[in-house]
Amino acid sequence: MKRRVYILVPLVVLAALIAYRVVQKRADSSAQIRERAARMKAPAAVSVSTALVQDVTRVFEAVGSVEAPLSVKIAAKVTGRIGFLEAREGDRVHKGQVLVRMDPTEVEANLTQQKAALAEARYRFAQARIAQNPTNVSVATQLRQQQAAVASAQADYNQVRESYKAQVESADAAVANLEAGVRSAEADLANAQSKYRRAEALYRQGFIAAQDVDDARTAVGVSEAGLDAAKAKRNAAQKQAEIARTKGKADIEAAHARLVQAQAAAEYAKANRAQTPAYQESLAALRAVVDAAQAGVKAAAARLADTVLTAPFDGFVTGRFLDPGAVATVGQPIITVQFMSQVWVTVPVPEEVSSKISLGIPAEVTLDALPGRRFAGKVTQINPSADPQSRQFSVRITLDSPDNLIKPGTFAHVAIETDRVRGATVVPREAVQHDRGGDFVIVVNGSNVVMRRPVRLGAAGTEIIAIAKGLRPGERVVTMSAYPLKDGQTVSPGGGRRAGTPADGSRASDRQ
Repeated sequence: MKRRVYILVPLVVLAALIAYRVVQKRADSSAQIRERAARMKAPAAVSVSTALVQDVTRVFEAVGSVEAPLSVKIAAKVTGRIGFLEAREGDRVHKGQVLVRMDPTEVEANLTQQKAALAEARYRFAQARIAQNPTNVSVATQLRQQQAAVASAQADYNQVRESYKAQVESADAAVANLEAGVRSAEADLANAQSKYRRAEALYRQGFIAAQDVDDARTAVGVSEAGLDAAKAKRNAAQKQAEIARTKGKADIEAAHARLVQAQAAAEYAKANRAQTPAYQESLAALRAVVDAAQAGVKAAAARLADTVLTAPFDGFVTGRFLDPGAVATVGQPIITVQFMSQVWVTVPVPEEVSSKISLGIPAEVTLDALPGRRFAGKVTQINPSADPQSRQFSVRITLDSPDNLIKPGTFAHVAIETDRVRGATVVPREAVQHDRGGDFVIVVNGSNVVMRRPVRLGAAGTEIIAIAKGLRPGERVVTMSAYPLKDGQTVSPGGGRRAGTPADGSRASDRQ
């Protein structure tokens, strides 16, 4: 008996719970049906916005790089050891300020040698003029001496020419070898870039790690540095070859002048009865030697002046590549000076935007390094040729930087107004709807009754769109509705932003 009671009591309790749950579910369903019916009869809740009159602007935005309009790498004009170099990165320099002094010992010695050669040439010329009318000269002896002098001058001239040819060939061979090095460096760079692109493609597909891409990018940087070094060596070798040619030509001309002098002296010796014209030729040859020596002195003085390097303009030192005591070769950069009182901001511009940008139009620039500050500039340069790879045009904006706050090499955000429609009737973009019949808006009248109205659209911004026809300023339009609306339906307008007031609070414009 007790056992039956233990079994029946749980069954009765379970049955009571099931019955209660069924009754409760039916009550909830009835309440939901009543609530749905009440909601269907109530006006639809919508968000509305008021059409306003304002300007619609299109603004092109891009990220560019800040550049110095003047950036000069001051290089050595003569080969020598640096004796004075105190300017460092960040130092302000002024035009004409001495930045580098090369050791002038060798150049001064060459100048002294050239002056001595000039003095000797002048002495010989003076002596020749004094002895213009010799009386006791043995014609035969003089002829043999002058013939020997001609032979010696001819041999010297031939030797100088051969030496010049050998030096030029050696210099050209050195340039050719360095040119091969440049081509090899270019090939290495192209190979590194190809590997980088492949690594980047594989990384995007998930086949390799990001470190592999960084390694490939580093290899590209190393190859670029190698190419720059190879080009610098090639340029230095070309300068040396040019110097060898110039010196060789000067030596040939000097040897030729000596040959001419010897030949003139020989002719004088032959002209026993007409010594005066021959002697005049000898004097002319000596005068030529004097002129050549004077030219040598001027060249040596110019090289001595080249041992002092000065700042070409007011600016700042942004690079220092050598230190005092180092030996600089001709054309090797020693220090970089940049002009910063005015800077350029270069940005790429797509084809469709480039036609809307012209010289002189204003631009607004912001910098990550100077948050909260805006700088006004103007478009001063437009490259008429597009980049063949990106198909974009380079546009430069000039900014004044009297306090030198804007630093070259930094990123800059540029905004340029490309178009403006004045006095347009505008609504938020979400207020405009589309179907097979075209564009339309849902207008809410004073009684909160909606009516569909076809419109013709005008200029569009990021947040707003102009209504060219079909809507008047001050009318309200639906921007959001939970259910489709029908003409004549009563709605309950809720909160909504005004037309022309973007959600982020910025000005109404089209940021391209």
